Amino acid sequence: MNPYVVLAAAAAAWDRFAARLTGPPRDRLAELLAVVRRRGAAETERREAAERAAELLRERFPEEFGGGPDARLAGGLLDVVADTDPHPAYRGFSAEDFAVLLMDGHRMVGPVLGPVRERLLAEPAWDADALARQGGDPELPALIRLPGEGGRRRLPRFQFDLDGDEAAARPVVLEVNAYLAADRDPWGAADWWLSDNAWLGTRPARLLGAGKDRQLADTARLLMEEG
Repeated sequence: MNPYVVLAAAAAAWDRFAARLTGPPRDRLAELLAVVRRRGAAETERREAAERAAELLRERFPEEFGGGPDARLAGGLLDVVADTDPHPAYRGFSAEDFAVLLMDGHRMVGPVLGPVRERLLAEPAWDADALARQGGDPELPALIRLPGEGGRRRLPRFQFDLDGDEAAARPVVLEVNAYLAADRDPWGAADWWLSDNAWLGTRPARLLGAGKDRQLADTARLLMEEG
């Protein structure tokens, strides 16, 4: 059985068993998943970690992943994926989605939200330490902070104006982020800035520094008022 599809199935079934995944088993899974998602790791190393993680899931939750006739995922559901498929999906979920749920602590996973997560995390960003080295304040209220790999916070760079070597938060970004409730929904706020906007005719982030601050703020305010 391909271990990656077991991990993908675990992401799909997360709500059924997450509350029971605690203590040392959860910690051990996190250690193994860190290897599975490690950039540049040899595939043999990643595969071994995936197999150990899949076995842990089967042992801990046989009713979900045991493969017996009474298991939820029995009946060959996990065996339909060819073992030659290096990183298969299960119902639109992936092994990376399981790592996101367990290690990164958010629910931007699955066939709909997973691609949004990947797109937004691919945008230029600083982590908190790098921003501090640029003279910025990563704890400034209203900034968008996206949990990246391992839960490490990523602050999209469009939020800042580089004055020489120092990064200063753009006042209009802080105003708009407050309208968009970026503290509660950083993904939604980031998606607003980085997606094409029919009212503005482009991505809002592209209008920063173009004398459109009032239009940006008014557009975000009207959006939230209508919502």
